[in-house]
Formats: sequence, C-alpha cells, structure tokens
Amino acid sequence: MRLQTKTTLFYSLTTLMIVVTIIVVSMFSFRQFSIKSAKQNSQTVAEMVRLSLTEAMINGVIDKRESYLHRLTQIEGLLNIRVIRSDHVRKQFGQGMENEEVKSTMESKVLQSGEALFELDDNGMEPVMYSIIPFIATDEGSPNCLQCHQVEVGTVLGAITIKTSIAQLKEDALTTIGIISSIVGFFAIVTIFFFRRLFKPLVETAESVQKVVKQARDGKFDAKLKAQTNDEIGQIAEDMNHLMDHLNTGLSRISNNVSQLIEFAPKANTNLLANTIGMVENLVDAAHFKQSIEEDESKAEVYQRLSRILQEEFHVRQYSIYEVTTGKNRIHPIMVDGNVEASCKWCSQQIIIRADACRAKRTGHIIDSIENPHICNAFISGEENYQHICLPIIQSGTVGSVVQIVVDKGEAKHFQELVPFLTPYLREASPVIEAKRLMDTLRESNLRDAMTGLHNRRFLEEYMETLVANNDRNKTTLSVLMLDLDYFKKVNDTYGHDAGDKVLKELAKTLTASVRNSDLVIRYGGEEFVIILQNTGDGYGDKVGEKIRAAVEQLKVQVATTIIQKTISIGVADFPTDSETFWQAIKFADVALYQAKEKGRNQVVHFSPEMWSDNEY
Repeated sequence: MRLQTKTTLFYSLTTLMIVVTIIVVSMFSFRQFSIKSAKQNSQTVAEMVRLSLTEAMINGVIDKRESYLHRLTQIEGLLNIRVIRSDHVRKQFGQGMENEEVKSTMESKVLQSGEALFELDDNGMEPVMYSIIPFIATDEGSPNCLQCHQVEVGTVLGAITIKTSIAQLKEDALTTIGIISSIVGFFAIVTIFFFRRLFKPLVETAESVQKVVKQARDGKFDAKLKAQTNDEIGQIAEDMNHLMDHLNTGLSRISNNVSQLIEFAPKANTNLLANTIGMVENLVDAAHFKQSIEEDESKAEVYQRLSRILQEEFHVRQYSIYEVTTGKNRIHPIMVDGNVEASCKWCSQQIIIRADACRAKRTGHIIDSIENPHICNAFISGEENYQHICLPIIQSGTVGSVVQIVVDKGEAKHFQELVPFLTPYLREASPVIEAKRLMDTLRESNLRDAMTGLHNRRFLEEYMETLVANNDRNKTTLSVLMLDLDYFKKVNDTYGHDAGDKVLKELAKTLTASVRNSDLVIRYGGEEFVIILQNTGDGYGDKVGEKIRAAVEQLKVQVATTIIQKTISIGVADFPTDSETFWQAIKFADVALYQAKEKGRNQVVHFSPEMWSDNEY
C-alpha cells in the first residue's frame, strides 16, 4: 500500500471516529437534555394545576376542573393531564370525578411515598415522558392546604399524571446533530484535501527514495530524485542524489581497479555492488591464502593447499599442477586430481622431457581451449569430451608452474568465468612457491657435495632418523659400505688436484651407476665414500661391494694424455645384524675398511666381531 494512501486512510478513519464520537456524545447529551426538560415542564405544569385547583376551590368552581385540565392539553407537547385524589381527600370530599381514581401501580407508589416518578417510553414512533407528581399538604402560603383539608402537614393529598411528548425535542436534537456532523464532515474533507496537498511532496519523495534504494540494491546507482519543494523534503532529495552520485562514482572506480587487478571484465547491466563485493572478497580470500601458505613448511604443502582451493572453493574435479625444473627444460606433475602423481594424465608424456612442448610454459600465457579449440597439441585426452584451461604461474619472469583445469564441455563456460577469480590465488602463490623452491635449493645445496653432486655427510646426519625409522617399520636390513680409494694422495701429488677432482667425479658416477635408485651414495670426506643399501639380505652388501670394486678397477680416467686407473677398498657392515645402532654400523664398516687396507687393499671385507677389540662403543 502506498504511503499517501495509508496516510489518507489513517486521517479519514481518524476523522470518521471523531465524527462518530461527536454524534454519539451529542445524541446522548440531547437525550439527557430532553428528559430533563420534560421533567421540568411536567413539574411546572403540575404546579400550575395545583394553583389553579386551589383558586377554583376558593371561588367555588372546583367542579369545572375537568374542562380546565382539558384546555391545558391544547398546549403543544402535553398529551394528557389527569388528577388523582388520595384516600384522605376522598374521605373528606368524596370520590370526585370518574377519571380521578388510581389506575396504575406507579400512581399508587407515588401516593404512598410522596415522591415523584418519571418514566420515558421510547419504544414507539413517538417518545413519551410519563410524569406522576404528588401534591403534599403544607401550612405555608395563603391560603394554605390546611385551611381546606383536615390533614397533617406532609400528607399526600393527591397526584397529577402528565403525559408529555418529546418528539419535537428529539427531532430538533437530530437536526442539530446533523448540522454539527455536516459541518465537521465538511471541515474534515477540506482538511484531508489540504493534508494530501501538504504531504504529497513528502510521499512522492519517499516513494522516489524507495525506488532509488531498490535500484541501488540491484547495483544501479544512476537514478535521480526530483526535488518537490524548497524545504527539508527538497534537501533530502538533493542529498540523496549527491549520495547516489558518490556511490556510483566510487563503486565504479573500485570495480574498474579491482577488475584490472584480477583481469576480469564484469558483464554489462549486472549488479555493480554485488560484482564489486565479490571481487573484493576474492582478493581478501587470496590474501588470506597467501598468509597461510607463507607459514607452510615446504612447497609440497603449498601445492596441496592450492589443490584444496581448486576443489573446495572452485569445485574443480579434474586438474593437474605441474612444476618446471629450472634450467633443465623439464616439467613434471606435482598433483593430478588431488593425488600426488609422477606421470601425466591429460597431456602427452613428451612435456616431461621437453617442457617447451607445453604451450603454457613456452608462451607464459593462459591457454584456453574453450575459446580456441585444439590450441595445444600436447593435450591428448580428447577435446570431443573435455576442454582445458592452462594457467602459468610466473616466477622471476619465467614460468615456474602450470595449473591445468580439465572440464566437461557442458561446464566449460562456467569454469571459464571462474578463471579471473582463480588468478589472484596463483599470483599470491607465485612468490611463495618461488621462495620455497629457493629454500629447497639452498637446503639441497647444503646437503650435497658441490664437486661430485653426491649427498654429503650432513645429509646423512639429517636423514639418518628417517632412514632408521623406515627400516624399523619395515623390519628390513641396511647394508653400510665404507669405501676409500687406494693411494689417492699420489694422484694429487703426481697429476695435481684437478686430476684428483676428475677422478673423484668419475668415481661418483661409477658408484651411482652400481646401486639402485633407492640406495644412497654419500661423499663422507676426501676420497672416502659411504653407500647405504636399503632392504638387503644376507651377503647382498658384499656382492654390491664386489661389483663396485670390480667396476672401479676397470675405470679409466683420461687426464690430458695420461690414463689413470685406481683401486678401491671397501668395508661392509649390516644393521641391525652386525650392530645395535646405525652409527655403530658406520663405525663397524669403517673398521672393516681398515682391515681391507691392512690386508693389501683392492678388496671387500665384511665386519666380524673379532675385528672390534674395544668392548665399549
């Protein structure tokens, strides 16, 4: 319901209630006035009749009283007058005329009590007031009642019954009430008219404000209010227009800036406020995401958190996260569809050995097969059923990672619209992933020998607890090989340190090639090496040691015009077969190596208890 209709209806109902109240009060007041007037008139008539009857008695014409009473009924409003004699008067003067006997209970009651009774009969067409007024004997005045009547003062001599019509009073009252109601109604109508004119600008301004606010709620802030007056109402309209202009300008500017920031162009005629809120919330969520991944321990945790964002926030079910190996033109999958993977699912395997085969890695641009079908030849999952969007994560000016989203054709457009909201997460993740990779690189460099590329002694110290825990959990055996080149110092003294370094590098390659990928080759210091063979059986360490010894014996290292050949001595110990602790196994392998040296070098010696003379370790 409109405000103007509501206010008019309210004022009309209020006015109607006032008019009804006035009518009711007036009718009640006039009724009471009519009754009171009828009573007073009856008492006046009764007094006139008493005086007339007294005068008639003195003049001896009391027998003419009937005609007198009949003449009184000619007065307007008097319908009937009848005199009643009391028993005292009947005893003294006789029964009187035929019409003077008691005819009702009320008349008997008045004669007995001496008090007047009045009754209004309003049931018929004409309202009538019945008045029964007693005549009381008194000794006052001249002549007085006791001069003629042989009674005591206060004796009821009789009563007069008067029937009076109050129809005229009622008619006059209704006429007056009608006039009053008409006047009040006229002024009420005039007041409503001026009231509507007075409130019309306010109502129209309120309705305009409602319309403008509704449009603002729908994201449109260009609506204007028309100033109806020059007072406070007009000022409200102007202030509202200034507010809408400010909101429209401010939100448009914010929306444009945020759109540029996330590279998203809102559709025309969309909700400006909702779009802006959505984009800002996306940036806030991305900032919170960055705070979370900055506190993660490794880049693997960052990728896992990014995977959860894809699944939980963007409801992506099929995707891959790739990482580019710096400087090696390699790319390998980190996660595929939420699982840690080592092979490609959606793309050709060739991108693993040649990262430039990945179009997103090569160009550094978003690759969108929804917009450009068959744009990437490396995508092999069939674009008849699936389409893909590949988003590169730029790190230090180059592509460091790639996020690939694979969707059904029916959902392609929906996910294409989500890409601008995903890019802030990738942008925030980029420096964090780069920092984590740098930390991993620095940590890896501290745990590797710079010259040979093998793990160093520090790596063994850090990795030992994990290695032993896995061995205990799997209830397997570790074989420890301690290796030392025979007479290596002569190489440095004879051919120089460069030649010695080359021999160590070639030796490192030979050692690595002689063991499994799960085994660890460690440069322990100088020309001394340690090999940890995992999940071994009886004699396996000796066999591998012999294999290495033979390979080193056959190794030929070209240094300038000279070929260098060396031999190696190896000590072997098993954990927990030969030792109680892992470091004890290292020590026992070193003891076995010493025995190999003592026995003439170029041989493999397995530790035995008699080699260890010291009872305490």
